[in-house]
Amino acid sequence: MKIAIVGAGAIGGYLGACLAATGEHQVSALARGATLDALRSHGWRVQEAKDGPRARAGARWQAPLAAASDHAAELGRQDAVVIAVKSQALPGLAPNLQPMIGPETLIVPAMNGVPWWFCQQVPGWQGRTLSAVDPDGGISKALPAEQVLGCVVHMACSSPEPGLVLHRMGQGLIVGEASGSISPRAEGFAACLQRAGLDTTLSPKVRQDIWYKLWGNMTMNPVSALTGATLEQMLQDPLVRQFCTAAMQEASEVGGRIGCPIGQSPEDRHALTQKLGAVKTSMLQDVEAGRSIELDAIVGAVREIAQVLGVPTPHIDILLGLTRLMASNRGLYPQSYPRLESAASSA
Repeated sequence: MKIAIVGAGAIGGYLGACLAATGEHQVSALARGATLDALRSHGWRVQEAKDGPRARAGARWQAPLAAASDHAAELGRQDAVVIAVKSQALPGLAPNLQPMIGPETLIVPAMNGVPWWFCQQVPGWQGRTLSAVDPDGGISKALPAEQVLGCVVHMACSSPEPGLVLHRMGQGLIVGEASGSISPRAEGFAACLQRAGLDTTLSPKVRQDIWYKLWGNMTMNPVSALTGATLEQMLQDPLVRQFCTAAMQEASEVGGRIGCPIGQSPEDRHALTQKLGAVKTSMLQDVEAGRSIELDAIVGAVREIAQVLGVPTPHIDILLGLTRLMASNRGLYPQSYPRLESAASSA
């Protein structure tokens, strides 16, 4: 297969390296700046954590790169395009990906939060765009939902320097069709990921899998960004824990209305999260590094769906308002909120 990785940072770089290491595929990268230069010089590079789960824990390894460019047209049409960028970057990037995407190209968004295609399976939603993540419908036009294979990432990676991935823990991926069918293309790509050493599950309920991951991230990420606290610290404070529980109950109600029921209580999820210990969330790391945050895909989209369905979300509303104000004052989020407010007025 010809596979392009769009966004060769932490997750994209790790997936690209694993796929390239099999020797089965031509794995290219769409990247820019120092990351592009590093990839052209060294190919895919991974540093395994010393206590990582892989057999080569602590080792640094490389894999060959078929091509790297900052122009999609130079990479050409692909069999699969794996998108591993921050969700807020996709509206501007998506139209530029079209030279890589033919009518049979599989589009695999390995991203956090609610994706642009997520609500197309919700009765009555067809034809409506999810404004929080696809404000002008440009993503939907450039990346057709019928070519998407849903994906959930369960691994921890970082990029200590351009073109180098530090793989800390986990190799989990869940992939599946939004429709719930088990298609030949989904089976084929899942097998491809499994041969690359990735712990891949082919799921008939990938939308529910996406919502379940979001259910925890939706509170832990923004609360940590607001407070600077680790997972452990947040859940040890009874008032913060109570607030997160209330917001999760609202999101659970929304999920039940869109075919993504949650079979756990918030306390069940808190117990799992607490086991991770003194971990900084990705959103807190972005705030500390002065990078823009994925607030719209993780919180704003949940609120938008709830408003369309008429589900009250007072705690989610507070969380969104406080976090976007903090982030906008630091230059990490747009100063105006037309996407979210226009969605509210049309609900």
